[in-house]
Amino acid sequence: MPYFVTALAVVLLFAFCFYQNNKLDITEYKIQSENITGKSIKIAHLSDFHSKPFKKVLNEVKKAEPNLIVITGDYINDKCKNKEKMLAYGKELVQTAPVFYISGNHERRLKNFDGLMRELREMGFNVLLNEISQIKIEGNTVTILGLDEKQGGFDDYLKRMKGTFEYGDLSRYFKELDLYGGFKIVLSHFPENFESIKELNYSQYNFDLQLSGHAHGGQFILPFIGPVFSPGQGFFPKYARGEKGTRPKLIISRGLGNSEFPVRLFNHPEIIFITAGKKE
Repeated sequence: MPYFVTALAVVLLFAFCFYQNNKLDITEYKIQSENITGKSIKIAHLSDFHSKPFKKVLNEVKKAEPNLIVITGDYINDKCKNKEKMLAYGKELVQTAPVFYISGNHERRLKNFDGLMRELREMGFNVLLNEISQIKIEGNTVTILGLDEKQGGFDDYLKRMKGTFEYGDLSRYFKELDLYGGFKIVLSHFPENFESIKELNYSQYNFDLQLSGHAHGGQFILPFIGPVFSPGQGFFPKYARGEKGTRPKLIISRGLGNSEFPVRLFNHPEIIFITAGKKE
């Protein structure tokens, strides 16, 4: 009998963990901007797949018919796991809508980083590494700055938690962004860079929307406490989920896969859909 109870407990624990890692949440946001001059546009924000070819996500994105898909890093993990599967998965995404992609800390740790970026471009992703791209959608000009922040090493995490990490000055890319018109989106893997890096913070610049991931929602979300931990932010991270600010506004994805820690708790994988419309 004790063996049966133990076996049942193990099965129930496995089922619970599987549910936590695979039950998909869909979060919708609506924002208004004077830079939306045509019809409203729908953006699918995906982040942190970590080499997981998540079929449910593909189905939900296709069903939603977004005008634009953005992927804010860690599409493939630092072991390059499932690379061919993720390339095939990406081909299906680009058949749904234009896909704009930035690297995360996991891709940046790969020895074959440049080769992987080339393969992603050839597969159809618009890869932005400190680059700006424009696209016309529903009578609107959408301008996208994709940042390549290069702060993904394990030593970098420790330095950021201690407050000794020296952030790169990316102001020149935001100054370049000022030369463009339209609805301006900044793709940044690290959400804390929006406000918490003192004089180098991104929120001081003139754009509409920053989309970020990385924090995995804090991995665990505890009742009455909230997100528990994020690399680089430490315990009880402020920038782990949801939205911050007005203009610019930050929207943070809780991500879709897992990295070193294999289990989420009360923090399901998340697709974000954003509808951007005219300012009333």
